[in-house]
Amino acid sequence: MLHLKLKKPLVFFDLETTGLDIVRDRIIEYAFVKVHPNGKEESMSGRLNPETPIPIESSMVHGIYDEDVAGQPTFKQIAKTLAQFLEGCDLAGFNIARFDIPILVEEFLRAGVDFSLNNRHIVDAQRIFHLMEPRTLSAAYRFYCGEELEDAHSAEADARATLAVLDAQVRRYEGKKMKDKNGKEFIPVKNDVKSLHELSNMRRVDLAGRFVYNDKGEEVFNFGKYKGQSILEVLKKDPGYYSWFMDADFPLESKQKLTEIKLRAAMIGKL
Repeated sequence: MLHLKLKKPLVFFDLETTGLDIVRDRIIEYAFVKVHPNGKEESMSGRLNPETPIPIESSMVHGIYDEDVAGQPTFKQIAKTLAQFLEGCDLAGFNIARFDIPILVEEFLRAGVDFSLNNRHIVDAQRIFHLMEPRTLSAAYRFYCGEELEDAHSAEADARATLAVLDAQVRRYEGKKMKDKNGKEFIPVKNDVKSLHELSNMRRVDLAGRFVYNDKGEEVFNFGKYKGQSILEVLKKDPGYYSWFMDADFPLESKQKLTEIKLRAAMIGKL
């Protein structure tokens, strides 16, 4: 029986891709396992034609080659169905914050299908695992579930392993106290998706991490010559930087976030 307390469906997912570049690479295999509050499960999985060659070094990791996806649909062809499957759901996975979610959002934007992370909690089991027991997914599965992970790097096997790992993490760490760097006690793991989302959050403003929140809660650049500087202050003193960013090879979602910040500031007279 699932130990996780859910108020709405939580979808565990894993992706295999042509590479690790959010802008240039594409999804070639996906698996989404939806768990409802009553314990019922649904799944959606398959392979996709990336419409670009799969580098051999990537194929050697996940075992998927060009001939394996030649007759498969493109992401654009399944995008609407997938968006419907994910509607009203929170998202969970293993190390999804840095790559899987950004590339998934990028694929939806390229397909022209509306998919928003607003009002969704995102839970990264790796974040909890690295905090409590630094290891890999295979080691996490062995540690928490007492079994060897078969078919590692198979999208569905990894997604289902993450489901089992996160459930075991909550069972193991729920209510356990820790001390921060100042010696103050706190309880990092609580049995609700909102708390797990907050624990998984890396203070990113955009999914690719080009912008982050500083200690004051201000949106700042996280790269380049203006790293650590307030986005609003930079746009004031160097208005052309916005145009440079929008014309450069950055993820669409990052450009969308910068535009939102710029428009918001303009509306309240800060630009």
